[in-house]
This record gives sequence, C-alpha cells and structure tokens, in this order.
Amino acid sequence: MNEYKVTIEGMTCGHCVMSVKNELSKIPGLNIKEVKIGSVIVEAEERPTLKEELSKAVEEAGYVVASIQ
Repeated sequence: MNEYKVTIEGMTCGHCVMSVKNELSKIPGLNIKEVKIGSVIVEAEERPTLKEELSKAVEEAGYVVASIQ
C-alpha cells in the first residue's frame, strides 16, 4: 500500500473534517489514516484513477484539492 497526503483548501472546522471523511469513505480500498483541517492522509494500492477519485471525493464534500503527494 502507498501513502498519500492530500492538502485541501477551504476546510475550517470539525464539520468540514467529517464531510471530507464521509466522502472519502465511499472510495473502495481506501484506508483513511488521518483527517484534519487542511489535510488528509490515506493509504491505498496504487491505481491510475486514485488521484482523480480523491479529488472528486474532496470536491463532493465542497472543498478544493491543493495537492496530492
């Protein structure tokens, strides 16, 4: 499994954290290690669409991905 750090813009509170976590939990095979204001750390098997899936989930929660490392 690979670890990814997602930096997110627009998160300001605990509700933001829960919204992002709920959307990420819909991605199959994703292990959510940490969600805090402004960033997420997840583990997953590398696949061509993973970064796209992460970005879409964050956008569905109402926020913007600044970077995925």
